[in-house]
Amino acid sequence: MQQILIYSDSLTWGIIPNTRQRLPFDKRWPGVFENTLNALGQNIRVIENCLNGRRTVWSDPFKDGRDGSQGLAQVIEMHSPLDWVVLLLGSNDFQCTHDNNAWLSAQGMAKLVRIIRQAPIEPGMPVPEIMIVAPPTIVKPKGVIAHKFLGSEVRCVGLAAELEQVANENSAHFFNAGDVTEASVVDGIHLDEDQHAVLGEALAHEIARITNL
Repeated sequence: MQQILIYSDSLTWGIIPNTRQRLPFDKRWPGVFENTLNALGQNIRVIENCLNGRRTVWSDPFKDGRDGSQGLAQVIEMHSPLDWVVLLLGSNDFQCTHDNNAWLSAQGMAKLVRIIRQAPIEPGMPVPEIMIVAPPTIVKPKGVIAHKFLGSEVRCVGLAAELEQVANENSAHFFNAGDVTEASVVDGIHLDEDQHAVLGEALAHEIARITNL
């Protein structure tokens, strides 16, 4: 059985925009991803580690534990052996509490890649392949999260290109979610249910292509 860790935020946790509700596993993209790969004849187990509000390397002044670099090495250690780690983070780096641009967010992602590569896994266990996924470009935030993400559609400009460069520089794989879907029409940040389906299938086929499944 191949194990794939997905390390992400509310876009992957499956929050239903403008609510505090969560999509069921088969409807959020990790479930679609797992089911699609298994339908291709693979024996895949997806491990979700997705926390609402998680940044790449910054803390949330209002909620603890949102710095994605903290504890990541131990997450890798506890779930090893892993074949892949999929990183989809960045949107929360542009909350109004941070004055970040795309380059800074991508440097945060680079730190996560280094942590994964240096994690204290048991001798003989493989260092997993890493897939960096750029989130869909933020559009003007709407609804209950509008204040939290005020101005984020400006600060995030260029993130996909910066993340692709980080992937290239660190011998990681890259996928731009914005190539197959857009941010939620409801809140401008998250994914609507149909977008989860599209992204999950697209990522499954991309990993199948890379690994010649």
